Amino acid sequence: MSHDGVGLRAVMRSVAFLTAGALAVPALTACSSEDAAGKPVAGQDIAPASRDLVADGGTLRWAVDAVPETLNTFQADADSATSRVVGAVLPSMYRLDRNGCPQINPDYLESAKVVETEPRQVVLYKLNQQAVWSDGREIGAADFAAQWRALSGKDSAYWTARNAGYDRIEKIERGKNNLEVRVTFSRPYADWKSLFSPLYPKDVMGTPDTFNDGARRKLKVTAGPFALTKVNRKGGEVSLTRNPRWWGRPTKLAEIDLVAVPRDKRATALAAGKLDLAEIAPSEAERITLAGQDKGSTPLQGPGATITPAKALPKAIAKNAGQQSALSGFVVRKSLEPVYTQLALNGSEGPLADERVRRAVARALDRQELAQVVLKPLGLPAVPVGSHLALSGQQAYADNSGALGGQDTAEAQALLTDAGWVPGGPVTEQKKHDAAGSRGKAAGSPGSKADSGDGSGDDGQYIVGEDNKPGEADREKKDPKDHSGQHQQKHSRQHEDEQAGKHLDGKQYSRQGGAPGAYAPKGTAAPAGAAAGALAKDGKPLTLRFVLPSGPSSEPLRAVADRIAQMLQRIGIRTEMNKVSDDSYFKDHIASGQYDLALYSWPASAFPATDARPIFAKPVPAADGSLSVEQNYTRVGTDQVDQLFDQAISTLDEDEERALVRKADARIWAAAGSIPLYQRPQLTAARANLANTGAFGFQTPIYEDMGFLKKGAKVSASPSAP
Repeated sequence: MSHDGVGLRAVMRSVAFLTAGALAVPALTACSSEDAAGKPVAGQDIAPASRDLVADGGTLRWAVDAVPETLNTFQADADSATSRVVGAVLPSMYRLDRNGCPQINPDYLESAKVVETEPRQVVLYKLNQQAVWSDGREIGAADFAAQWRALSGKDSAYWTARNAGYDRIEKIERGKNNLEVRVTFSRPYADWKSLFSPLYPKDVMGTPDTFNDGARRKLKVTAGPFALTKVNRKGGEVSLTRNPRWWGRPTKLAEIDLVAVPRDKRATALAAGKLDLAEIAPSEAERITLAGQDKGSTPLQGPGATITPAKALPKAIAKNAGQQSALSGFVVRKSLEPVYTQLALNGSEGPLADERVRRAVARALDRQELAQVVLKPLGLPAVPVGSHLALSGQQAYADNSGALGGQDTAEAQALLTDAGWVPGGPVTEQKKHDAAGSRGKAAGSPGSKADSGDGSGDDGQYIVGEDNKPGEADREKKDPKDHSGQHQQKHSRQHEDEQAGKHLDGKQYSRQGGAPGAYAPKGTAAPAGAAAGALAKDGKPLTLRFVLPSGPSSEPLRAVADRIAQMLQRIGIRTEMNKVSDDSYFKDHIASGQYDLALYSWPASAFPATDARPIFAKPVPAADGSLSVEQNYTRVGTDQVDQLFDQAISTLDEDEERALVRKADARIWAAAGSIPLYQRPQLTAARANLANTGAFGFQTPIYEDMGFLKKGAKVSASPSAP
């Protein structure tokens, strides 16, 4: 799981699944162009080139967030850098093509199919006879069996992050010869294709010691187009070099260096010649586009975009002409990640424990408008996501948002009225203060106002729909002397019944950490359709705590949050915006339930029946009296959804599995615990002469085809069609 700009993908991998936008795994079945799931919203953009146009040799310097803490992708602290290493050096039985469809990886696998269903499901793998580990040993049944034993969950000495699917295996045997592996399941398992990708050697999986510790810092035995030759933690670099025992197509590159560079420093590293390839933020993408408009870079300005090149280029960039000139050697390759950003609604307590209030929040949202905020300025398709469990182009995808309904202000207001929230009412300043912060301060919660996380104190919070921060009235009563700006606050408090139609002035909003200009100056007329007054119930206002990361790379997320706050204000819901540090955002707020509203992202799994179940499972009481939520951080779930997932994972009828997954998604929409908004943009800066790499979209990177073009060779830099 991740939120835009904050690296939390290891959290997703720790329990649910391995994709997380980094290590691709196969989809459910072979894709059909006639399937209702359609095609990916955006195609990949990797500057495809035939191998004869790519030069032999060279080193690709590829940015990662950090040197991986572990090289064992089945451990809880594995991250996207772990997956990038593993994708280059270890076997994977399947890989995705650019349409998100699974293709058998012929370098390792000749075929794999279900050969028996009664009395047990049996899958027969036939391996490539040339496939060997770097020590010369054949890849075979012993490796499959060792991985099953390590990940089955039967031996607690293995510190595994997941065992889904492996816990259903009964036995693994050698087939007719060394190239055949028979896997027998104790219970039917629809998502059997998710297993053994990646496949580790028995040297890693064979004992708890080698699994827990041996593979964290090094991999002695590998079997990919590249070999792992160096992990330099102090220097922040991982080196991969050609595998001399590789039996497939030779790698074009001689070496790939994964270089740890923070995202906010990547433009500088690119300009300094320290990187050739890096995922970047929209602001850096704009700089590169402007620097190299004549170098083949695709424009970021979509039709009707509000950002213009003149506005997008900060004065600081204009002053640094040398760095800007160096960036002209790069192009921006863009697509959509197989990841969607959602609005999460914490249903465990407070107003959102009432399904009617959650549904009202959802019905207040214009998801098309929110998608446009992020994607339209980048020239990417601004298409709202219609499923929690898959993305357009994947087999399980279907737009089930109709189960909840689209934007409807009148319906949202009716739901709130039905829930007992009505305009006006006796609301004191102290009560408003308590409503805004009490849940975050309970029992010393890390989500309290005192722990905004970015060292800003009060400046980390502000309430949309209020003219002052909580508690200012109390401070003024203690000190009746007039201070700068207090006359405006006094004036605003005389009109509390109209606060939902007013806005923070630009200066105050900027001081509190918000984006200048996000709200009109004080005195501006309320927008059409704004609520006549904020809602209250039992003397307390309807105020929801909106927790957001404060880092610079999360700026697009905060822009979306501001727009959501305006939409909620129109139906009488105030939002308390609470900015916290990126490091504490997930662990101290999302995972611990210290929020009402939050924005974070989930990767779309190729195996939703297995991988998405923990995300939407109904929370249950644990033995110690706490609530076990697995990965359901909204705390909203139903027995029916759980049953549909269980049925889907236990059928071997692929059509039935898809139908059950889609039905489960419709029920998840109806519960209104999370609202999918848009597919996350994928922007990659690439040296202009790099081929077969960039913004991969759904596709599994093919490491052996990456490289630098031969002198004089040219390829199109425009995105390929889906």
